[in-house]
Amino acid sequence: MKNNILIVDDIHPAFIQRVEAAGYTCNYQPTITTAEAINILNGYDGLVIRSKFRVDQAVIDGAPNLRFICRAGAGMDNIDEAYAIQQNITLINAPEGNSDAVGEHAIGLLLSLMNNINIADAQIRAGSWQREANRGHELKGKTVGIIGYGHMGQSFARKLSGFQVGVLAYDKYKTGFSDKYAREVSMEEIVRYSDVLSFHIPLTAETNGLVDDEYLFHFKKPIFLINTSRGKVVKTSAVLNAIRQGKIIGAGLDVLEVEKFPALNEQAWFDELRQSGKVVLSPHVAGWTFDSYRKISEVMAEKLLALPVSGE
Repeated sequence: MKNNILIVDDIHPAFIQRVEAAGYTCNYQPTITTAEAINILNGYDGLVIRSKFRVDQAVIDGAPNLRFICRAGAGMDNIDEAYAIQQNITLINAPEGNSDAVGEHAIGLLLSLMNNINIADAQIRAGSWQREANRGHELKGKTVGIIGYGHMGQSFARKLSGFQVGVLAYDKYKTGFSDKYAREVSMEEIVRYSDVLSFHIPLTAETNGLVDDEYLFHFKKPIFLINTSRGKVVKTSAVLNAIRQGKIIGAGLDVLEVEKFPALNEQAWFDELRQSGKVVLSPHVAGWTFDSYRKISEVMAEKLLALPVSGE
């Protein structure tokens, strides 16, 4: 089955429209189970996934005709990238499609934290009017430290540009990336000067559990912490410890080490997390807007169509 694509999750129809116009055939199965997909995957040379489907070595070995995998989003942590590349499978993701969404969401979390918006809203709805208790912090004049200066980190920096803040960025794998939105610095400078710390890095073996008690211990000033990257990058218990110690003023977490219920309810740290007035939570939606839903598909299609069609 040449130029056939199996789509195992919900995507915007823009992808199908564009690639079928270019000669591909799509089998759109957004509710298919992993087991059902694996059983038929050997008949396809393309696979489109989001986050529910894990492409490990066993899946790849069972799909000898697989020529490319499209990830509708940015993170590639549910794909065995090294093995896929070894098998000459082209990997396509679309961070350009949801970087604006992530940058805007991170701003929203930060402003909500700094101005106690969620707390104040809940208090008023409950019949309590507390002005002094909800005195906020201004973003202007603060120093924002960004960890990871790829598409997401750059988007956050651009969104910050109107707030009259200083923006520092650290990226272990890039150099010479200073621009008009952020200044490249060492991790030591991030630790010394940051008032706000925001994570925009992928989940890898190296970043898994990166933010622990020791990591946060070294920061010189109390900080606001934002995580819109991957939950396992930040240890929730360390964030709660730092809040208790006054090292974290507030935390905006779009992602958590464990996500969805009932598993989340079973975590030892969840009760404290949900009861904390110094934490704003959202359900892993920073990059998931009505606009990014379309843009991700458009970016994937554009990148796929830049590849030669099988048989050419």
